[in-house]
Amino acid sequence: MKKIISILVIALAFSLQTNAQDKMMKKDNVKTVSLEQTKGEFTQKSLTLSEGTYIFEVSNNNAAPEVGLVLIEDGKDGSDANNHIKEAYVSQMVKHGKTESSKSVTLKKGTYKYFCPFNETPQYTLVVE
Repeated sequence: MKKIISILVIALAFSLQTNAQDKMMKKDNVKTVSLEQTKGEFTQKSLTLSEGTYIFEVSNNNAAPEVGLVLIEDGKDGSDANNHIKEAYVSQMVKHGKTESSKSVTLKKGTYKYFCPFNETPQYTLVVE
């Protein structure tokens, strides 16, 4: 009986270690895209990324009292919130001089648009190759 319990404990410990390593590997594969907003625009006018998972960091450089980020697939209506890729929203509105991050967003090959409706920026192009 002691041998069975010992084997189960070892198996459980191995399983927990493997799960922790898998989570760390997934986190390590997430890349960060830093975006800065100034009055009426993003300083990054276009982006080209590889397929993968990203976190968007948005900085407010005196652009507006609060700014954000909207990401949509190209060709969709950005004024319709149903078309927004909601994981790309920053965790909270970005105030002057602050930086906020989105959740992880997995992007597949294609063309997207990003913009800020609060700072009234143009829609910029993000291409995923």
